[in-house]
Amino acid sequence: MSIYEQIGGRAAVTAAVDDFYRRLMSDPALTPYFDGVDMSRLKRHQRAFIAAAIGGPEPYLGRPMREAHALLDIQPDHFDRVVGHLAETLSDLGVDQVAVDAIGDTLAPLKDEIAPGVAPRAG
Repeated sequence: MSIYEQIGGRAAVTAAVDDFYRRLMSDPALTPYFDGVDMSRLKRHQRAFIAAAIGGPEPYLGRPMREAHALLDIQPDHFDRVVGHLAETLSDLGVDQVAVDAIGDTLAPLKDEIAPGVAPRAG
């Protein structure tokens, strides 16, 4: 059984994404990333991404992570904050810790694509 099925499928992913974005929008360090963003569209993409990442029935068809986040200049510590908010969201919704950890493990490799940080200066 996939994590997607274990947590309750589409309804659970929808609840998680709604709560997740409430948390993100309440975090002053993260809110500037969402200025001028169509939140309905973003939530749709996030639901599709999370569902696919945890074994949902449909593939994620959005842009590659590096491309989708390239212009946002996301800092590594902000990526960590986002993952932390997601973990808290899932835990508060009753997802067991093993599944929360598995989801975190799925997202961790994306850090270098989404938040590459500042490149070191030459010389």
